[in-house]
Amino acid sequence: METITRLGGTTGIAPDTNDLDGWVKTAGSPSMKTWALHTSSDGNMLAGVWECTVGAYHATYSAYEFVYLLEGRITITPDGGKPVTVSAGDAFVVEADFKGTWKIEENVRKYFDFRLK
Repeated sequence: METITRLGGTTGIAPDTNDLDGWVKTAGSPSMKTWALHTSSDGNMLAGVWECTVGAYHATYSAYEFVYLLEGRITITPDGGKPVTVSAGDAFVVEADFKGTWKIEENVRKYFDFRLK
């Protein structure tokens, strides 16, 4: 088993263009693409790239996610909480119990690492 895996790019890989489970469009006509680049050997973690166009979603998370935003700007507002704006170059985490709005203000591209189990 390899203990280090270098992630390749998205060129030549067909993205999944379905909206993520638990994400419901609330404004505009945003569309997303997800490239799964690596799944851990125990099947617990998924790493990849995600893109989304301008618009908004209400998101319900069931698992922890680490994000590094490569391009764009998002305002994320937890239900009943204060908005947080993130932009290209920011790294952040979303806890497994997050529920709230992701307002995509500029087209975004991010690296993510998502706990599956």
